[in-house]
Amino acid sequence: MNHPVVLITGASRGIGAATALRCARQGYDVAVNYVRDAPAAAAVAAQVRALGRRAVCVAADVSHEADVLRLFAAVDAELGPLLALVNNAGVVDVAARVDEMSSRRLTRMFGVNVLGSMLCAREAVRRMSTKHGGAGGAIVNLSSAAARLGSPGQYVDYAAAKGAIDSFTLGLAREVAGEGIRVNAVRPGIIETDIHGSGGQRDRAAQLAPQVPMRRAGTADEVAQAVVWLLSAAASYTTGAVIDVTGGR
Repeated sequence: MNHPVVLITGASRGIGAATALRCARQGYDVAVNYVRDAPAAAAVAAQVRALGRRAVCVAADVSHEADVLRLFAAVDAELGPLLALVNNAGVVDVAARVDEMSSRRLTRMFGVNVLGSMLCAREAVRRMSTKHGGAGGAIVNLSSAAARLGSPGQYVDYAAAKGAIDSFTLGLAREVAGEGIRVNAVRPGIIETDIHGSGGQRDRAAQLAPQVPMRRAGTADEVAQAVVWLLSAAASYTTGAVIDVTGGR
C-alpha cells in the first residue's frame, strides 16, 4: 500500500521533529531533512519507523540550490511521489540592533529562512502541480509571531524574514490554487525548543512566558498539530491562511 509522502525540512529537532511524528501517526511516510546532526535525525526517523511508516534522512542545507535539488531527488527515489512539504528549517542569531548586523548575518538569515523555503516550494510545486502532471498536495510554511511584532532590539532581521514568508505564503497560495496545491503558514509564538539556545538565550521561553496571555510557553507538539491539520483533508478549503499558535500573544 502506498502512503502519502511528506518532506519536513529541519526535522531533526523541535517543531520539525514533532511534526514528523505527528505526520507518521496520520499515516505519512516521512523524509527527515537535517543539516549537521545526523544522530538526532536518525532518532526521529527511528521513531517514525516505530509507528509503522517509512522514513529517510537526507542531509541538505536548504539555502544552497544544489542541496535542495539533491534533497528532492533523494525523496523521489527513496519514498516516491511527494504529497506534502513542511518548510520548517530556520535560523536565528544573537540579539542585536540593525545597526550592529553584518552582511554575513543577513545573508545567512534570509538564505535559510526565505530563499530555502522558496527553493523547496519551487521543487514541491514542480512535483505536485496538476500543470506539471502531479496529483496536487499541500505546503505549510513556518512563519513566526515576530513577523507582526518586529522584534526590535533582538531579531529585526528574523522578523523581516518571517514577514517575507507570510507574503510568500499568500502569493504562492493564490498562484497554485487552481493546480491542486494548498499553501498555508503557521506562526508560532514563544515555543520551548532548542532554537533559543542557538541565539544565545537558552532560557528565553521561560523568561518571556509571563508576557504571554496564557502565561506559558507553547510546545513543539502544539505547533505540529496545527501544521498537520493544514496538511490534512480536514483543511481542504483552506489556502493562503496564516494560523497563529501564540497563546494569545
